[in-house]
Amino acid sequence: MSNEKQVDSGRRGLLAATCAVGGVAGLATAGAFVSTFQPSERAKAAGAPVEVDISGLAPGELRTVEWRGKPVWILKRSPEMVASLKKTDAEVADPKSERNPEELTPEYARNEYRSRKPDILVAVGICSHLGCSPTTKLQSGPQPSLPDNWQGGFLCPCHGSTFDLAGRVYKNKPAPDNLQVPPHMFVGDTKLVIGKDEKGEA
Repeated sequence: MSNEKQVDSGRRGLLAATCAVGGVAGLATAGAFVSTFQPSERAKAAGAPVEVDISGLAPGELRTVEWRGKPVWILKRSPEMVASLKKTDAEVADPKSERNPEELTPEYARNEYRSRKPDILVAVGICSHLGCSPTTKLQSGPQPSLPDNWQGGFLCPCHGSTFDLAGRVYKNKPAPDNLQVPPHMFVGDTKLVIGKDEKGEA
């Protein structure tokens, strides 16, 4: 009877060890399988599209996300901000986004708003002069380093280039071009995909 118990416990130990090893191998295989569905570091660096939920974005609020290692601004413009663009038309250097359109402004953003929807601006937050990152100066009115009739927009602190709330550069500034509008599209009313549009990935 005691011999049978010894054999039994030996078998149980062997069975437990085999199950444990099999379980670890199974988990490792499952982990490797699941990781194949996640974008690799190379894919991220190459600029895999970024999906952003903008349902919580309030009028006048700006959110920054990263795409291809660059800051991309998503600004929900208030009705007053949208109206201000008519006031800056005569003061900006390229009001219709005609300079370098293929590089800077997709066809669907070649309008006064530089956007698909008047209230949503999507722009790369890098100055076209020397690649500095402008600061947000969304509030209108007189402010340090800005004109008294400032309508709101962006100021590059490096050399003083200013951009309106559509990312259009003001005249007689060091920056040669408007801020870049990256390829993007809406998926429903509240989801935005940056780095991809109807033509495919950028």
